Amino acid sequence: MNVIRELSSYSDQPISTQVLLGLLKGYSRPYDKIMELLKQGVIYQLRRGLYVTSSLVSTNTPEPFLIANHLYGPSYVSLDSALFHWGLIPERVFEICSMTPKISKRYTSQQVVYSFTHLPLAYYPLGIKSLTIHEKQTVLIAGPEKALCDKVITTAGVNLRSKQQALAFLVDDLRIEKDQLREFDLRTMLTWLPVCPKSRSIKLIIEAIAGL
Repeated sequence: MNVIRELSSYSDQPISTQVLLGLLKGYSRPYDKIMELLKQGVIYQLRRGLYVTSSLVSTNTPEPFLIANHLYGPSYVSLDSALFHWGLIPERVFEICSMTPKISKRYTSQQVVYSFTHLPLAYYPLGIKSLTIHEKQTVLIAGPEKALCDKVITTAGVNLRSKQQALAFLVDDLRIEKDQLREFDLRTMLTWLPVCPKSRSIKLIIEAIAGL
């Protein structure tokens, strides 16, 4: 059995223990084989029960956003990771930030930090997009509007009290261009307010953008 060839079909996806056991069903002690593959550097562990292949198998690798979706779920990529992806903030982000209705959590794997921040269940599913980033790699990510709202909601100390303060937060603190803000779907954002944490701050954000 050519394990490397079998694994190469899964090189662009995180692999569960169940999938590995299916690939290794010809071995009398498949768990021992998994340990051997880990020691050889053929695969490495993201967390208990979840693995990815190494460059010994293929140059194809899962995108960090896809790893985040699989690492802890349900979850979607958001905050600075999504804001940078959509071209809204200038700074590249090295931590992969996600939101989840479960308890907040943090993982470090292969020197990449993956953070997961809790959101209330009623608000959580709003504004999520399904984005194909590579063939066979589709991720859940906050749209621009949701990523911005998540940023306001989860940033300690951000409690906006005026449209002027809201605009300063957007333009001066986050450094989002006004032309980009004018493209936001404000009508959709307004429908989130009944279930949105920090709804007063989000309302002021909407009013500030509407006034541009």
